[in-house]
Amino acid sequence: MAKKRASKSSRGRGRTSQARGLSRRLLSLFLKLSLLGLVIVGVGLIYLDAQVRAKFEGKRWALPAKVYARPLELYPGQLLNRDDLKLELQGLGYRFVQRATAPGMVEWASSRARIHTRGFEFPDGAESARTLLLEFNGKTLQQIRDDSGRTVSLTRLEPILVGGIYPQDNEDRDLIRLEDAPPYLKEALIEVEDRNYYEHAGISLRGISRAMWVNLQAGRFVQGGSTLTQQLIKNFYLTSERSLARKLMEIPMALLLDMHYDKDEILEAYLNEVYLGQSGSRAVHGFGLASQYYFAQPINELDLHQVALLAGLVKGPSYYDPRRNPERAKARRDLVLKILQEQGVITLQQRTQAERKGLGVVQQRSLHKGAYPAYLDLVKRQLREEYPQEVLSSEGLKVFTSLNPVVQANSENALSDRIERLRKRFGASMSALQGAMVVTDPQTGEVLAMVGGRNARYQGFNRALDARRPIGSLVKPAVYLAALEQGYTLASQIDDDAISVKMPNGDEWRPQNFDRTGHGVVPLHQALAHSYNQSTARLGMDVGVGRVVDMLQRLGYERDAKPFPSLLLGAEAMSPVEVTQLYQTLAANGFRIPLRAIRLVTDAEGAELSRYPFQIKQVVAAEMVHLIQYAMQEVAREGTARSIYSRLPQVLNVAGKTGTSDDQRDSWFAGFAGNRLAVVWLGLDNNAPLPFTGSGGALQAWIDLMQWEKPHPFMAVRPEQIEYEWIEDSTGLLSAAYCEGARQIPFVAGSQPEGHAACADNQVERTLDWFRQWFR
Repeated sequence: MAKKRASKSSRGRGRTSQARGLSRRLLSLFLKLSLLGLVIVGVGLIYLDAQVRAKFEGKRWALPAKVYARPLELYPGQLLNRDDLKLELQGLGYRFVQRATAPGMVEWASSRARIHTRGFEFPDGAESARTLLLEFNGKTLQQIRDDSGRTVSLTRLEPILVGGIYPQDNEDRDLIRLEDAPPYLKEALIEVEDRNYYEHAGISLRGISRAMWVNLQAGRFVQGGSTLTQQLIKNFYLTSERSLARKLMEIPMALLLDMHYDKDEILEAYLNEVYLGQSGSRAVHGFGLASQYYFAQPINELDLHQVALLAGLVKGPSYYDPRRNPERAKARRDLVLKILQEQGVITLQQRTQAERKGLGVVQQRSLHKGAYPAYLDLVKRQLREEYPQEVLSSEGLKVFTSLNPVVQANSENALSDRIERLRKRFGASMSALQGAMVVTDPQTGEVLAMVGGRNARYQGFNRALDARRPIGSLVKPAVYLAALEQGYTLASQIDDDAISVKMPNGDEWRPQNFDRTGHGVVPLHQALAHSYNQSTARLGMDVGVGRVVDMLQRLGYERDAKPFPSLLLGAEAMSPVEVTQLYQTLAANGFRIPLRAIRLVTDAEGAELSRYPFQIKQVVAAEMVHLIQYAMQEVAREGTARSIYSRLPQVLNVAGKTGTSDDQRDSWFAGFAGNRLAVVWLGLDNNAPLPFTGSGGALQAWIDLMQWEKPHPFMAVRPEQIEYEWIEDSTGLLSAAYCEGARQIPFVAGSQPEGHAACADNQVERTLDWFRQWFR
């Protein structure tokens, strides 16, 4: 019995010993796992800390390059249309008020304007914000005075921001500093989103507890209890996904961020990071850009009711979108105003006044800086020749261009209005009619405007750059220039009868005039003015197609043109911008000036990186160009473009050429005045025939533009070796002023005809010397 009790006692002690051993092993395992967990957590915190600090102290955002239009210069004596000035100010987002008391405001009267400018940091020096009084006398800016009454000899408005070059995520933002934020923005964010922001350490335990209770009741994750710091962590480092894992990651990162950085520095980052809307495919981040997107104003010019609306949007930019849901947005804005008043930030009177105001949101849904896609496309292509895409989309470069917003607006209106008229006139067959326009300054080669299609805001196929279409008779000035270089004169008699050219493959090329009629022997200048195909083909074949190709390349055509006879009548396909380069050289007296859209590029701080200076090279003798300019003026006065002077004043001297491709598939006009050159193309993307020619389509759009622009007349420079002689057109022989059928024609000295026409003294004088008055 005693042995049995001893045996049971021994077994009990064994079990106790085993239990203690198991407990010790479990405790040891727990301690080891805890230590491992602490190590993992420590390593994780160290990693998170490194991540938080690296991004916050490094380049926080990929900043797109900003592209600016040319600044409008103002000076006494300037010819300035008040409507154009008003359009410029509207594009800059100036507000027209009864009293201009702050930057971005304008007082507008019948003969004067008071502008409170914003100022701008130009690369060549700062233009300070100030009040300017502009006095007009008709269409002339007569005087400029500052607010002290002193005369201002020259000043500049800030340039319109017309676009950017964005990173792959398509995020866009205009960075602001906390001290530049408008009154009440900081207070509104804190009172509405995180009232204890300056007291907590990055997270709010009360907010987290409240959110946990709401989530438990809902049975799903519906509320986050985030502080402003946590919201910044979510947007800046993590994702917007609603999950427990993201929330658990957010808390330690918020604590680390708050531990390392000043509260105001964190709040400034929040102002620039928070998502506040969507402009097409581009996300609107930060209050700086949101101010432009919703109000078309810089953020420092916002009033209380506008600030309250932006602060209210933080909770849900889509749900409270003021354009789609104005009543919902107003209720949210008024709630923000109520909270500000209850917390003593604003008075009851301020709240009441702000609540009475409308939302003040501009109707245009897209940012103004997306308004010029065709021009921006040209700028991007020129920039990519020098800068990699990553630099353009992330380093915050500033690109200053020659875009003239007024000329751009006039070009868009001229093209779209003319297309609409043609669609109405010709019906359904022209419902898909398209067009493109390029406008330059013929004296500098700067591109002032570019329209890529009838919908100028469409960011798709840019016909001004990429629509390569046969140019038709626009090639003829090159053909005639090549002939003039080979000894022909404007008075040379050329045959316009039918011509047949045998091709290498045995086929025959038989060009015809537009009217299907030969005109016999005609003077060379008349063949160009009336765009005769048969005489042009005969002339080109005599000169040689190779010489015409060479002339095209000297004028600025950079592709390899096919030297077929059909090239002489415009079978070569070019884009409108390529045609513009050719005519730029013709307008510049034979000096090739490469087209340029960019003037200057600086870094984000304003230091100059690249300058695109005026370049010039003489490629055709000035004497030869003078002769072709004479003939191109005749095109406008008496030839295929003579409808110009049914709508433009006779004193406005212009030169140009119409163009219509085979089967009437393309309508072209290229022409220039003293300070404007424009090329217009009209056609169908499916290459179907048109019911109008270059004269009936593109030319009319060109005239529409010139009516808006009111350019200076073209005044051709007369080279020393040019002499004018009276010529009998029908024979090409020397004549006299009093002879019938005589006209003054320029010649290179020594190339005048030697024979004289028979002319009686009593013949009637014909005064066709209108050309000569424009040549100096």
